[in-house]
Amino acid sequence: VQLQASGGGLVQPGGSLRLSCAASGFNFDYYVIGWFRQAPGKEREGISCSGRYNTYYADSVKGRFTISRDNAKNTAYLRMNGLKPEDTAVYYCATSGYNYCSGRASQYDHWGQGTQVTVSS
Repeated sequence: VQLQASGGGLVQPGGSLRLSCAASGFNFDYYVIGWFRQAPGKEREGISCSGRYNTYYADSVKGRFTISRDNAKNTAYLRMNGLKPEDTAVYYCATSGYNYCSGRASQYDHWGQGTQVTVSS
């Protein structure tokens, strides 16, 4: 199982980014994909996930971030709009074999490397 997150960068407050998570080595269609972030000195936070039966957003990103997936390309995306300085973190994607997804990191078995998102003027 391999997960490759990309698309991070430096953006001004109010700006947008789209993160990608390219997956390989498992049946992408049937697995939950989750997005997490970790800011310096803070715990890893589960911010969104997409599974066969549900989609989840943390309150901190609800209404601003949108998760999507292209099963034909084995790729998941996280569209981030209205970015704030507090969104600055390393963002990770992960996969889980559970039927329903959540923001609990313990649910996820495999993790990609992170991509840095910095929101600053």
